[in-house]
Amino acid sequence: MAHEALKAIAKQSLLLKSFPEHHIDTLLSHAIWRKYDRGETIFLQEEKAQAIHVVLSGWVKLFRMSPTGAEAVVSVFTRGESFGEAVALRNVPYPVSAEAVSACEIMHIPSPVLLSLMREDPEIGVSILAATFTHLHSLVAQLEQLKAQTGAQRVAEFLLTLCEAEMGDCIVELPYDKMLIAGRLGMKPESLSRAFSRLKPFGVKIDRTHALLSDIQVLRDYAESDPSEK
Repeated sequence: MAHEALKAIAKQSLLLKSFPEHHIDTLLSHAIWRKYDRGETIFLQEEKAQAIHVVLSGWVKLFRMSPTGAEAVVSVFTRGESFGEAVALRNVPYPVSAEAVSACEIMHIPSPVLLSLMREDPEIGVSILAATFTHLHSLVAQLEQLKAQTGAQRVAEFLLTLCEAEMGDCIVELPYDKMLIAGRLGMKPESLSRAFSRLKPFGVKIDRTHALLSDIQVLRDYAESDPSEK
């Protein structure tokens, strides 16, 4: 992707879109722009955090490794989303690892640059707090889904987030492999397969890397229904 196009995406990211224009230009001039191949490590758990990261294209997963070697997916980010704000500004180690789950392009903002601008203009701190709050809200929503929804309902809601339409039918591309989808939704791969089967009566058909939804509203009603009635 052309550099000017990447800069335009960066300017519209959750982190930067509320920054004053002259501060954005300063950040972009100091940013590090990198491409990653699928499976490439961006940073490792316990590595010292030295930058904030903005995804410009592709998908990135954050995950933790347990003492037994099991991987727990914490979150998945895509175009326009940022991560690493809190730890970078505190100069502490990353609590998670980050890996490209598809070919992607990422802008890295060195934390000293951002800290310097925050001292110059405290309003920048408000924008960073807003991005951090969004991450917290997302984690709370994930916890709520795990506690209050069945596996099939979580899969239904995940598919709905990929839809651009609000009504009617829709074909969505599954953004990453099914094992990661399962991890993202707190499920085992075999449980994800069963969930896909349970969604067939609600108009969901899986065709390799795509999901065909025959009626978005029917699927939404199912996702939002009381799990005790299932």
